[in-house]
Amino acid sequence: MAVTAEKQATVAEIREKLEKAKGAVLADYRGLNVADATKLRRALREAGVEFRVLKNTMTRIAAQEAGIQGLDSYLEGPTAVAFGFTDLVAPAKVLSQFAKENKNLVIKAGIVEGKVVNGEGVKALADLPPKEVLIAKMLGSMQAPLAGLVNVLQGNIRNLVYTLEAVRKQKGA
Repeated sequence: MAVTAEKQATVAEIREKLEKAKGAVLADYRGLNVADATKLRRALREAGVEFRVLKNTMTRIAAQEAGIQGLDSYLEGPTAVAFGFTDLVAPAKVLSQFAKENKNLVIKAGIVEGKVVNGEGVKALADLPPKEVLIAKMLGSMQAPLAGLVNVLQGNIRNLVYTLEAVRKQKGA
């Protein structure tokens, strides 16, 4: 069986997307009607995520060329892939939210910075708070000991001032 130039170009395009994507999610879309599919595509587009229905064989070849191991077992049945090029978590969040509302969409697996994770891993990734919230929590936990130290040091100075004030009043009387 000869591989056509068109198929080679498609494989090269998929490989490029897999290499550039910070995160990708594979989903089984069987049972989605046109209205639901349109709603899903709109939500993904608003999040900056590209959503494509791909042939499993071409995706398998592209993944091997990109050096992604462990994806073969998830490439069964109809497969759509959501690519997140700017945000690692965006495809997982949008698809997980949609899957909660629509039981016909099943998350198969995900690719996080070149590593394959199962459907449960994708859902766990989607449940993470946004990056900004995680940074704020970390900074808050780093700041707490410093704030405590400042309060302790101020307490000693405050006690010294109260003692000096009491001595002044006593000597004045």
